[in-house]
Amino acid sequence: MDMVFHALTIGLILSLMPGPVFFVLLEKSITKGIRSALSIDLGVILSDIIYIFLAVLFVEQINSLLSGENKELFDRIGGIIFIIYGVVNLFKKTKIHDGDQELEEVSEKYHLQESPDPKKNFGLLIAKGFLLNFANPLVIFYWLSVVSVAKHESHADSNFYLFLFLGIVLLTFFAIDMIKIAAAKRIRNLVTVGLLQALNKLIGVSFIAFGLFFILRSIL
Repeated sequence: MDMVFHALTIGLILSLMPGPVFFVLLEKSITKGIRSALSIDLGVILSDIIYIFLAVLFVEQINSLLSGENKELFDRIGGIIFIIYGVVNLFKKTKIHDGDQELEEVSEKYHLQESPDPKKNFGLLIAKGFLLNFANPLVIFYWLSVVSVAKHESHADSNFYLFLFLGIVLLTFFAIDMIKIAAAKRIRNLVTVGLLQALNKLIGVSFIAFGLFFILRSIL
């Protein structure tokens, strides 16, 4: 039960991060409709899945080199990364992104031009969401921290529990995204620099608290 609670909490915190994808989903939902925003979000989720598998391979490689008492060192990796990521969020410069501009930059960089027929654009929007998220180096960083914690939460080195934990995080992430997309007009009007600063600080403190919790739990 603790594993499910931790996975849900981490998924909720990650979904609230006000990065470029956050604004792209809001803008696309308002200007092009829910289906278009969901197409972009699907691309984002697909890139997250790839990053998750890369992070799992990396963590498993480290895990194979550790044994016995050294396992405690591995248990602290996730906590340390969470603390670093939390500190970064505390001092990160806050700004309101232009969602349309973010997509235009992706379109120009990768030569992705939309068709006049909206029905033909869903595959293109998935590609844009994928590339927008995949190009963000912070994404692999936080998935490394999540996978490290998921490995700690897994029982007897079971891959089933590892991927169950990650699946819950990802599903929570996607569920909150759907709520943001459905309520985009109301949310967009509420977004201010002050709110984003408060969110960043809340997320930063939450990650630091999670990191300390997992480190202390591995020691005690």
